[in-house]
Amino acid sequence: MGINSESDISANLQIGPTDQGMVRIYVEGNGIDLPLDFDPDEATEIAEELLASAEAARSLGGSGGKKGKPRR
Repeated sequence: MGINSESDISANLQIGPTDQGMVRIYVEGNGIDLPLDFDPDEATEIAEELLASAEAARSLGGSGGKKGKPRR
């Protein structure tokens, strides 16, 4: 499965700081619990990549629909 592959799999996404000074992206879905911890600098880089990807999608005429949108 790649970036452009659609899926009917749903998951919950949580993002927040840990008590150890890390930023956790937590993905929970059918049969999976995936905590991903990043130091604050790495988290900033990820945030910048997300923003750049959102801008690129807008420039391609992305619909901005809810399909594939993570639930919090």
